[in-house]
Amino acid sequence: MAKPAFKDAPLRSEIEDLAKQQDHHTLACWAAECAARVLYIFEKKTEDLRARDAIDAGRGWIRGEIAMVDARKAAFAAHAAAREADHVAASAASRAAGHAAATAHVKGHAVHAATYAVKAIFYDSLMEEQERRVLEERTWQYQYLLGGCNDNGERTR
Repeated sequence: MAKPAFKDAPLRSEIEDLAKQQDHHTLACWAAECAARVLYIFEKKTEDLRARDAIDAGRGWIRGEIAMVDARKAAFAAHAAAREADHVAASAASRAAGHAAATAHVKGHAVHAATYAVKAIFYDSLMEEQERRVLEERTWQYQYLLGGCNDNGERTR
């Protein structure tokens, strides 16, 4: 059976516009949170730790505990895990983690982390729930991005 075509919420363009106004640190924090919210989708299909490690690396970079190059290595590993995943939802969740870690290198990866997180939810949902769950997640993403992050990677508002 072919996978259904992903349908995003209209809120996507508003999120992308808001992301353009954010600093690198805030985007890295937001991307890590977006990916962390769907990590369970990857982990229920495998015991592979590369997606979790990528999120941890992104958070470590936010706190100044690891170098950008180390976060980037973790991003590559999460993307490799995504290619090896046997389910489209798990693959998307691992890609979200990879892009979250890659945000340490280039802040533009943050919006990709958010989109892959929504794709993971879409493909992990029953058909009749997909539209609602995607809208709920995009609404959460928008609200979180409005809030910003502190130096510990925690939401400020």
